[in-house]
Amino acid sequence: MGILDMPWYDRPGNRLIKEGAEKLTDSELLEILLGKTKQESVAKLANRLLKKYNLNKLEDLDFHELKKECRDDKVAALKILSFIELSKRYRTLKKGGYSRKPIASARDVYNILSEKVKSYKKEVLFSVQLNTHKEVVSIKIISIGILNSTLVHPREVFQEAIKESADSIILVHNHPRGNSAPSQQDIEVTKILVESGKLLSIPVLDHVIIGREGYYSFEERGKFPF
Repeated sequence: MGILDMPWYDRPGNRLIKEGAEKLTDSELLEILLGKTKQESVAKLANRLLKKYNLNKLEDLDFHELKKECRDDKVAALKILSFIELSKRYRTLKKGGYSRKPIASARDVYNILSEKVKSYKKEVLFSVQLNTHKEVVSIKIISIGILNSTLVHPREVFQEAIKESADSIILVHNHPRGNSAPSQQDIEVTKILVESGKLLSIPVLDHVIIGREGYYSFEERGKFPF
């Protein structure tokens, strides 16, 4: 049954107004978001997507994959991807985000970057620049791909820190398909960058690795200083 086939008082939009958004199912909320679709009813599309992927798996699809799932409906795919990205940004803000709150632990770093980092299918190395109050000044992507000492040069890592007059930095990277335990390459790269930071008087305070579930902190595990 399509939305237009329902009695007006049973349609998701009217129920949201009357009962509140929390009373609606995931499918009904997605139907409201999509509005209308080209190839099939919005209710059928919403139910089909959620049955196949659930909400937490939709974010794994890129635009072309989602467009195909939406029967070549470009607008529907764009709406869903925009909704997912807004949801990630909201969750980031809810957890502390890029506020002026000082970074007090690896958990704070995880809260800021976990949603963004988990969307990458390759390993990505970030440098988080901090001021003297341990507040985030900026966050920069340093490299994309498996961490390797031959590919990650201290010059790229500390260039942004020098530019921003950062007092210190925290390294962050992801393990998209595995747990957060560091590889031998992760350890070697971290050692090199820690030593480089000492020479430049821009200390590396931690290296946080974000996996599919949770994170690993070199500092919390007592791995600093090397």
